[in-house]
Amino acid sequence: MTPDPSGSQEYSDVLVILGAAGLVIPAFARLRISPVIGFILVGMLVGPFGLGQYAQDYPFLVYLTISNATAITAFAEVGIIMLLFSIGLELSFRRLWAMRAFVFGIGAAELIGSAAFIGAGFLLLGDSWYAATGLGLALALSSTALVLPIAGTQSAVGRAAFAMLLFEDLALVPIVFALGAMAPNVADEGWTNLANVFVQGAVTMVIMLIAGRYLLPRLFAQAARAKSPEVFLAASLLVVMVSSLVTAAAGLSPIVGALLAGLLIAETDYHGEVESVTAPFKGLALGVFLLAVGMSIDPRAIAAQWAALLLAISAIIVG
Repeated sequence: MTPDPSGSQEYSDVLVILGAAGLVIPAFARLRISPVIGFILVGMLVGPFGLGQYAQDYPFLVYLTISNATAITAFAEVGIIMLLFSIGLELSFRRLWAMRAFVFGIGAAELIGSAAFIGAGFLLLGDSWYAATGLGLALALSSTALVLPIAGTQSAVGRAAFAMLLFEDLALVPIVFALGAMAPNVADEGWTNLANVFVQGAVTMVIMLIAGRYLLPRLFAQAARAKSPEVFLAASLLVVMVSSLVTAAAGLSPIVGALLAGLLIAETDYHGEVESVTAPFKGLALGVFLLAVGMSIDPRAIAAQWAALLLAISAIIVG
């Protein structure tokens, strides 16, 4: 039976991912470099714009690079979902309600203020109001998967950062529909779609809250009777994925469903066990996401536009 070359490439991709998680990242930790930066740098090195571009000339590099960057995209997205799920496990509805001033006060002020400031800059450069609004909102958004592992959620800075990121996650889908509504020739349909998203999202979240209160304790009670960590892990991942798919189907972001699933499980007696069995899976999935980010960076494109990029980054940071 002849070996499948494509299967060998998939195994080599897995080897690179596990090598980055098990060998390279601890080395970065010893140098006091954030694992977030470490994963991104490794992704740049092993991706198609790094050593991967030389794999055809030097076949041994196939075992040191990721041959198909798009193949890990789906698993990379799971990393963001698991990150928000773990944050939900650390919270509770009472604590989240106590943070409402941070989320809808500081979070809203940060997003709207930053978007207005950046959009005004694009207006001064001659862009249309629609382009300036879209670019301002896009550049005002931050990456939850990049910021939270660095800032955490326990310190004062971490709590404020989490509040801002949570508001951005909640506002992402309405922003997309609002931009569509402002587009020429689709205004009426766009605002109708936006209203439908709000209604569907609200109804979906209420149903999930009610169903979760009654179903989750029974589900994890059955998992506890099995006395198997694998059953707990399977039940936890099932809840996360179903919640994410339900909110996505309702027009909301999947990470909203993941956060809601974490909050619901945090109210049960099994949140400690769920947190312990899902922690390794979350760390690996988030690492794959950061690797995918690194693999999408082309150092040659950055070098060709370094002056403009440096000016743009400086302006955004100062703003």
